[in-house]
Amino acid sequence: MRGAAATPESIETTLDRATFISQTRRTRKEFALARIHSHRHGKSHQTRPPSNASPGWVTTTAEEAKSTILKLAKEGTTPSRIGQILRDEYGVPLVKPLVGKSVREVLAEGKAGSKVPEDLQDLISRAQRVQKHLGEHKSDRKNVHSLELIEAKIYRLSKYYKKTGILPADFKYTAVVAQLA
Repeated sequence: MRGAAATPESIETTLDRATFISQTRRTRKEFALARIHSHRHGKSHQTRPPSNASPGWVTTTAEEAKSTILKLAKEGTTPSRIGQILRDEYGVPLVKPLVGKSVREVLAEGKAGSKVPEDLQDLISRAQRVQKHLGEHKSDRKNVHSLELIEAKIYRLSKYYKKTGILPADFKYTAVVAQLA
């Protein structure tokens, strides 16, 4: 075949094969990404329901789910905990297919949501706990580094929320790492 002239069919076959190889290599690289501040490639993840439609066995209506979400929010329950309660006690596997909105969107519509998103609030409280620890243990260099990583996550997440309009543009988190050095 080396000495033979290239036909249009053989060129197409070669191009198709090269495209297939480049696509498979590209997909393999997607799975090789590591976690944000570690070098591990964790495989553990949640298996979500396969369909975007609400299952037929769910007896809760959309209005009941909305009222339950707002009632739980008024009691001070976080959005992630609301989702767990709906799943475990009311038999709702996912809120979005049932209601058409996420828990956060339902809370914003009912004016029961917090100003700061839950994941950002959790990172800020985590940073405050580490700051308190470092106030008592000033020579703990490992936790100084962990505070730097937490604050980097806070900056990255707040930048994303400002860009998407969830946080106001004037939201500011002041770092404490610079004060510790």
